[in-house]
Amino acid sequence: MTSHSPYPIGTLGTAWGEPERKTWLARQTLQRSYADDVLTIIDRLRATWTVIEYGRLPHDPARYPLFALKSRDWRDALPVVLVTGGVHGYETSGVHGALRFAERHAAAVAGKVNLLVAPCVSPWGYETIQRWNVDAVDPNRSFVANSPAPESAALMALVAPLRDRVLLHIDLHETTDTDESEFRPALAARDGKPFEPGTIPDGFYLVDDTERPQTAFQSAVIDAVAQVTHIAPADEAGCIIGSKVVAPGVIRYPLQQLGLCAGMTDARFRTTTEVYPDSPRATPELCVQAQVAAVTAAIGYALGHRDG
Repeated sequence: MTSHSPYPIGTLGTAWGEPERKTWLARQTLQRSYADDVLTIIDRLRATWTVIEYGRLPHDPARYPLFALKSRDWRDALPVVLVTGGVHGYETSGVHGALRFAERHAAAVAGKVNLLVAPCVSPWGYETIQRWNVDAVDPNRSFVANSPAPESAALMALVAPLRDRVLLHIDLHETTDTDESEFRPALAARDGKPFEPGTIPDGFYLVDDTERPQTAFQSAVIDAVAQVTHIAPADEAGCIIGSKVVAPGVIRYPLQQLGLCAGMTDARFRTTTEVYPDSPRATPELCVQAQVAAVTAAIGYALGHRDG
């Protein structure tokens, strides 16, 4: 059930100032544990990965260290694959899909690629089940110079030395019913705009890059995920979330222009995944499996076509 009533913070038609942002922040509560759910798995992976601490969130550095997993057998001659999850902390399967891949499936490509996995880019968002950070800033619109989001800035600094060596970047996301009931109304209120109700796609889909499209790559990932879960259909206008469907389950955004995580490198192959855990045809576990299938298929395709 979604509500299209005005958001309870702010004045209709007026963008938020500092008082509204503080009011919004005061409403956020911790609902799960980054330490228990994520850091314990990362600690377990220290036996097989090089674990890099690449920053800490400035508002609570003790609680929110930022970690990435790096191939222990890193060799400069190999192509680099970047896997990111939890850019929006509330998108659970992105975080656990990245961790599941690292723990159970990465060994299959050992010696073929250098892997860099950042499984939980926004740990405060993970704990509060929130799309934004503490400043009501969307990290996935903040992969830009002088980023306003420390989550995004820290990841960009980590990846910067590898930017032109990344062959593949896959960024793991999901869309939930709260996008329509909470996050989109909050966005409209924050920016002083009217809320325009939309729909949530029922199924998995991918976001390609408008400027550097790779349709065959995206379709190969879709084909693999279709063996695990259903693919989101186009609506009656031939669109998914307002964007034209260019192949089954594939739309395009200008990734770098919008400051999206998937546009932060010069990777030849890049994509953003989206799954829908609230579908009656899905489960949280199925969504994690879909994310893993997407990562493994993307790596397989990129390796098979790196010279093509």
